[in-house]
Amino acid sequence: MSESVGAGMQGLAANLSKLLGDKLNVTVSSIGELTCEVRDAHLLEVAEVLRDAATLRFEMCVDVCGVDYLQYGMTEWKTTDATSSGFSRGVTREGGATLTAGRFAVIYHLLSVSLNQRIRLRVYCVDDEQPMVDSVTGIWAGVDWFERETFDMFGILFKGHADLRRLLTDYGFIGHPFRKDFPLSGNVEVRYDPEKGRVIYQPVTIEPRILVPKVIRHDNRYDPALTSAPINEVKPHG
Repeated sequence: MSESVGAGMQGLAANLSKLLGDKLNVTVSSIGELTCEVRDAHLLEVAEVLRDAATLRFEMCVDVCGVDYLQYGMTEWKTTDATSSGFSRGVTREGGATLTAGRFAVIYHLLSVSLNQRIRLRVYCVDDEQPMVDSVTGIWAGVDWFERETFDMFGILFKGHADLRRLLTDYGFIGHPFRKDFPLSGNVEVRYDPEKGRVIYQPVTIEPRILVPKVIRHDNRYDPALTSAPINEVKPHG
């Protein structure tokens, strides 16, 4: 991260803390990402300040998405037995302090077109059984379908949304596909029944399985001592 970008992010972080105080927890990562965390009770108040404050002016919410932190930082793959380094699905970056813990969170990516600055706003859902936050459609009208998509994929409810319906899945779809405990093969499958003369739903018949990645082992063909060896030029006869 360059010094100018770092100084700009630090300045924006200080400005956010000054305007919103303890209602917002602001962190700047080593790669220049600024994340703001707000409690669900203050979401609408904070969002309005982010949009209207002269030094912030986040007029545009470019995306809304959900996050399921179930088993975050854990992995079912025991790869350290196969390699010295191993790997994991869960990655923890520095600057990940949180105001509250919860399984589900909603992320808003905000853009100030006039001031050319971006932030990430995160709010955790208090109830894991029925995750819900306030809808921000009254502040950024363009998030209407973003919130519907998040509801469809994660089952997160948006209180005050005028038309909270599924957006990407079928009307009779069961469950929410982006939840970590949703089966990879789904719950039901669709097929045409020639006897009934129509499409029917039935329990899925695919066997669940976990893909185990291949372990890459040393290959003598790509040994640096061999690949960097000089090539003897073959001269034609005559």
